[in-house]
Amino acid sequence: MSGGTSAAAATGLHGRTTELAAVDALSARVGAGSSGVLLVTGSPGTGRTALLRHAARDFPGTARLVLPPPGNRVPWSGVRALLSAFGPGPSAARRALRVARGPEGLGAAVAGLAPERPLLLCVDDHHLWDAHSRAALASALRAGGPAGVGWLVSYARHHRSPDVPGAQVVRLGPLSAQSAGRLLDDVSPGPLAPAVRARLLREAVGHPGVLAATARRLSAAQLAGRAPLPHPLTDGPVLTEVYGGLLDSLPAESRRLLALVAVAGEAAGGPDGARPTVDADAVLAAARATRTSPETLDGLLADGLLGGALPALRFEDPFLRRAVLAGTPASWRSSAGALFTPPSDGPAPGLDDEGHDGAGRDDAGHEGASYDGGAPAEATRTRGHAEGRSAAHAGAPSAQRRAPVAGGRHDGSLGAGPGPSAAASSPAARGGARRAAGPQPFPLLRAVSHRADRLRAPDEVRSLADVVRGRAELLRGLTDLADGPVGDAHQALLLASGLLRDEAPREAADARFLAMEAAWAAGDPAACLTALDGGGDRVASVRRGTAPGDGCHTGGDGAEQDFLDGMRAALAIRLHEARAPLSRVVARDGTSDDPRLLLRAGSAALVLGDTASAARVYGRALARVRAEGRNAMIPRVLEHLAYAELRAGRHGRAGTHAREGLRAAELTGQQNVAAHQHAVLALVASVAGDAASVEEHARQALAVARGHGLAQAATLAEWALARAELGQGLAAQATARLAQLVLPGPRSGHFALRMLAVPCFVEAADATGRGEEARAAAEEFTVWAAQGVDPQAPAQLARCRALLTAPEDSAHWYAEAMRRHDTSGNDFERARTLLAYGKWLRRRRRSLEARVRLSDALVTFERAAAEIWAAQARAELRATGGAAGGPSGTAAPGDLTPQQQRIAALASEGATNREIADRLSISPRTVDHHLRNVFARLGVRSRVELSGVLARAARGAQGR
Repeated sequence: MSGGTSAAAATGLHGRTTELAAVDALSARVGAGSSGVLLVTGSPGTGRTALLRHAARDFPGTARLVLPPPGNRVPWSGVRALLSAFGPGPSAARRALRVARGPEGLGAAVAGLAPERPLLLCVDDHHLWDAHSRAALASALRAGGPAGVGWLVSYARHHRSPDVPGAQVVRLGPLSAQSAGRLLDDVSPGPLAPAVRARLLREAVGHPGVLAATARRLSAAQLAGRAPLPHPLTDGPVLTEVYGGLLDSLPAESRRLLALVAVAGEAAGGPDGARPTVDADAVLAAARATRTSPETLDGLLADGLLGGALPALRFEDPFLRRAVLAGTPASWRSSAGALFTPPSDGPAPGLDDEGHDGAGRDDAGHEGASYDGGAPAEATRTRGHAEGRSAAHAGAPSAQRRAPVAGGRHDGSLGAGPGPSAAASSPAARGGARRAAGPQPFPLLRAVSHRADRLRAPDEVRSLADVVRGRAELLRGLTDLADGPVGDAHQALLLASGLLRDEAPREAADARFLAMEAAWAAGDPAACLTALDGGGDRVASVRRGTAPGDGCHTGGDGAEQDFLDGMRAALAIRLHEARAPLSRVVARDGTSDDPRLLLRAGSAALVLGDTASAARVYGRALARVRAEGRNAMIPRVLEHLAYAELRAGRHGRAGTHAREGLRAAELTGQQNVAAHQHAVLALVASVAGDAASVEEHARQALAVARGHGLAQAATLAEWALARAELGQGLAAQATARLAQLVLPGPRSGHFALRMLAVPCFVEAADATGRGEEARAAAEEFTVWAAQGVDPQAPAQLARCRALLTAPEDSAHWYAEAMRRHDTSGNDFERARTLLAYGKWLRRRRRSLEARVRLSDALVTFERAAAEIWAAQARAELRATGGAAGGPSGTAAPGDLTPQQQRIAALASEGATNREIADRLSISPRTVDHHLRNVFARLGVRSRVELSGVLARAARGAQGR
């Protein structure tokens, strides 16, 4: 078991009288026809698995021991492992899995597979199960289950207990000296000399796993005292055997921060078995210098891997501290240890110009994957400079960026920032101040991502300095930007900017930029202007050279001021004034290597309507964050990139980036970003005409957007639903939905998206006889198109006029729309104009001209995998007497859409709809919808026939 060991599995159960009595009591209750739950927890090597094996072996009825599945990150793998313990056939297993996922739950699935009673289920290492399975098990445990069924569940001490009110919990602790002696006699391969026995017991201090692993590695001569013992007796291999599983199961940043605490304790000195305390302030400063998120400390404290009364930290388990040190390369320990020496004016060895030593990267270049690496690079900055670095300001919120908290990064500056004056912020001055004042009392003074409310009681928090409270509010704002109401984030960030204004002006400016992002996400342009105007004084001071410190990552050469000026003009609908400064931002920051500046440049490009530049810049940003291992930023960058591709009309690329971004956002808990990705996927699906996918993604986007006030995500989702309805011929429904988005009023859509949805509204409203409303919206759209910031707008405006004008003028406007489309580059919009033009020509009995336009539209829709729109074009083409092509049942597998191909391949391999849904992160209903379309297009009636068609196609491709 991870976090346990092979040693633990083999240890006897000496000294576990109380624990065995609890197991026997559970067995007796279950054997008598009752139900029960017993939870077992303990550190690695304390014998959790041994206790479960004992319970399963001695239970008088039917018992099943369930070990953690090897692919524990796969959804529902834990439930599958539990159900497979009953040895059902494939069909029975699939039925049981469906029951476990449904409203009846896991308890009903187990009861269906195991009707015999009594039954004891021994589930080992619950903490290693996937999230879906843990939730299902917790629900089954709370329900109690049928009579005669008992649950014995083990989990690691550092993991939170399953939420089962009233369940008995057994905690496995150290053994007494007498019990440890009996265990040592059991595991020793030969007779023990008294001195060796005493030393083994002394060094193991009652830890059964450590004791057993240490004894087994000694030879018979060493045990008998005829050969010298190794020093230390409990060395790295022993500790790795016992604790290696636990450490391997932790996130990379958690392992790195544990290593920093261990190295700091080593610098503090003390015997191996001691638990030295270290200053949290120093650890968090070192964390920033090694690019480790200070936020990670909260999780380690909450999980109990670290303890102590802040600001003093220590390992609760001294063996864990030694195991961490044993698994850390000496070169990394040396460079990290330099961070805990008194500061000096000279460079700290082991840190490069980014404040880290090159260790802690995997082969792909990701930070924190391991502690491997060569010799650290020679430092080019002092430790104090590394602690005081300031990052770039956040970019424009055009694509609705929200700050991820996971990983402790965001697109604005979260550096500690310099002090009130340049002199006070120098390394020597800071070092002298620390030496004069002694240890800092509040870690937040040196780690902006640490939560103040976990360090002090609320009344004490209110008495903290403004800079401390400001950083706490900055964190709250960032947390809500990632997964919370953006209105709350806006207020917290504005408060942070005020508190930080005097002592941390750079952070105050960052807070204002992020407040603007929150206001943009909420669709409140007035609040955006308020946040921007609040940052004007700080920017002016930077331009005058009066802001404290140098090297601010704002792009330099006035790029920050250009961004502010351009955004103010854009928000005030003075786009002619915004063009020049925002163009300079794109030119300066668009070639940067700083992902945050690239995000700002891409947002400026989107405000200008330059989707090609936006996609290029965001693609560069994505490459940079991947190369630097900044995984917490990846969902945000993919959000911007997917939106840029969507605006450019490249729906396939937008869908690919959005799906990847959705997975990354869900893994890092960035639900606001996930909502935006769902909205993009809904719009992509509306192009393909996949109504089920549109409904599913829009529902998930709106579920978060409505609760968190995400006006942009909500507008995109509603627009997707309306476009899908229009594609299905439901013009009245589409008109009613779009009217809420584009017409003036309190329920109008996001201010930056209203005009983008107007052409769709005009088309729907004209088809339902709401011409006056369509004309009013078209007039407003005319003003928008004249601004020149949307390359699609002139062509779309001409199409709107063709729909709304007198019949004798429509041909002119359709021709004008086609001329404009030829230079705008959006094939899907061009095909929609061709479809409308073809319909208009057919109804005037100009069949030959109509066929040309409709055939062109059909080819374009098919190339874009816009099946429902292609179906409209085929129907219109047939009505003209032309050959529409593409009849049902004659398509080849290569003609299917990419999503249909994926689903067909999985179905042909025997996967159920539910399993396919889990693999592709969609609903079973969507899978069923796609499979029906696949069967119809390929002319097959079963999965067996589908498998044959795909196999023949694959053989044909290999033959070519």
